[in-house]
Amino acid sequence: MEYRYGSYTVFNIQYHFVFVTKYRYPVLKGDVGLKVRELIRQTCEAFEIEILKGVVSKDHVHLLLSSPPNMAPSEIMRRIKGRSAAKIFECYPELRKRYWGRHFWARGYFCVTSGELTEEMITSYLEHHFEAKVDDNFRTEY
Repeated sequence: MEYRYGSYTVFNIQYHFVFVTKYRYPVLKGDVGLKVRELIRQTCEAFEIEILKGVVSKDHVHLLLSSPPNMAPSEIMRRIKGRSAAKIFECYPELRKRYWGRHFWARGYFCVTSGELTEEMITSYLEHHFEAKVDDNFRTEY
């Protein structure tokens, strides 16, 4: 397991995101897809978010990211989707006709956490770390 280090923190926080273009229009092909990939890379780099894996498909993006603990998933998506939409409209003004209202991405997104430790592993550790007490799921060591 590879941990990341910040000031006074050690962490391994991973998110899998999926987000789609508005109306699922298949516009992420060719130069537009390459530009979206470049913009996402730049945004992640600016906020110390590591891209572990990613795929830009014709109408959606998959990202597996390692994030610092001070960034909520909603903040990550706001920054990635907001910046990339603004820059895409700057670079490809013809897309404004298709996407009126300056919304390039659909409103929501999919997010799930990912990591090395499973809930089962954590539960097992906590159950065996202290003296067992049957009726309490949150106990003290003493």
